[in-house]
Amino acid sequence: MRTRMLALTSAACGAALLGAAAPPASATGPGAGPGQEPGTAEVGAAGTDATEATAAELLAEVRGCARISKGAYRTDSGSPKATVPVCDTADAVFWKADMDIDCDGRRTRACNRKTDPYFLPETAFQSSRGEPLDSAVLPHVVVPGPGKVWDYRKSGLTGGSVVAVVYRDRVRYGVIGDTGPTGIIGEASYAMAKALGIDPDPSTGGAESGVTYIAFKNSRISPIESHARARSRGGALAREFVGR
Repeated sequence: MRTRMLALTSAACGAALLGAAAPPASATGPGAGPGQEPGTAEVGAAGTDATEATAAELLAEVRGCARISKGAYRTDSGSPKATVPVCDTADAVFWKADMDIDCDGRRTRACNRKTDPYFLPETAFQSSRGEPLDSAVLPHVVVPGPGKVWDYRKSGLTGGSVVAVVYRDRVRYGVIGDTGPTGIIGEASYAMAKALGIDPDPSTGGAESGVTYIAFKNSRISPIESHARARSRGGALAREFVGR
């Protein structure tokens, strides 16, 4: 739910390692809640699990774009041009953008006002206990708030809808967990970035480009904080998406 005021720094543009990241909350440590997992035990490099859809297979399905958005989005508030459309398929919508780091929600050692100058204590969607989501633990994606460019709700999406995120040769699954400014796209949680090998630091991390977000229509899981369910449902939907 943040408004990104700064573009990624040049130091963060090539960041793909986690050495400089703030220490994450773990599923058994501070900030973890029932049903929330760090999400690192997923499909990594292509070929790790032959039953899973690979990054290459997913990217092959999103080479073209049947635009569903009325125009395009900027990747940051300071971006001079809006260049990112939202594209439609029969079973999903997708966009190709950067990744800014969302650390909003539950206060943890990794996500708080000291680590993130734009920290907000709420997320657009809440856990099954009525609490803000834990961005340090739960891999999730931020979608633009409903606006004139696109309304995610009209595409069969809502909080808890399953999303596959592809970066280089990695595929990670999560849910839609927060909303952002109506004119900006390309943001995911600390936990999602970390799982993808992207620097998750909310102030200096992220990826400047090369991130593909595939949000599956009518795929809401419950409870929203169950990453195990997101992984399971996401894997099945991804296999269908690539024609397995």
